[in-house]
Amino acid sequence: MIGDVFKMKKVITYGTFDLLHVGHINILRRAREYGDYLVVAISTDEFNAIKNKKAYYSYEDRKVILEAIKYVDKVIPENNWEQKIQDVKDNDIDVFVMGDDWKGKFDFLKDYCEVVYLPRTEGISTTKIKSDLGLKGKE
Repeated sequence: MIGDVFKMKKVITYGTFDLLHVGHINILRRAREYGDYLVVAISTDEFNAIKNKKAYYSYEDRKVILEAIKYVDKVIPENNWEQKIQDVKDNDIDVFVMGDDWKGKFDFLKDYCEVVYLPRTEGISTTKIKSDLGLKGKE
């Protein structure tokens, strides 16, 4: 009976989340505001290689960091582009959230859940940090 009265609203977002910065915290906080439970799928090192991206921190280190953030309830691996529909189904997701630099790219998920694109935090990105520090690799 109690489960019928209150259904937890679940949200999911995706990213590499390398070199954690205020932009990451903002999107995690804002994504969490769309529901009661936030699942974050982070790109594995192998998937980043396919995308020609190189994270400074390993997948395992990025996972530990994200799990310590109060807005994040669960961290799962992102292994490929195609897994999003299955992730939504497997995790009973109600809302998919991404930065607005991806606007329209994930509209196919509207058949499975609400899709929200949030504005990015101005003036900060992992790419900029890496450039400022003289590190190679894309965000």
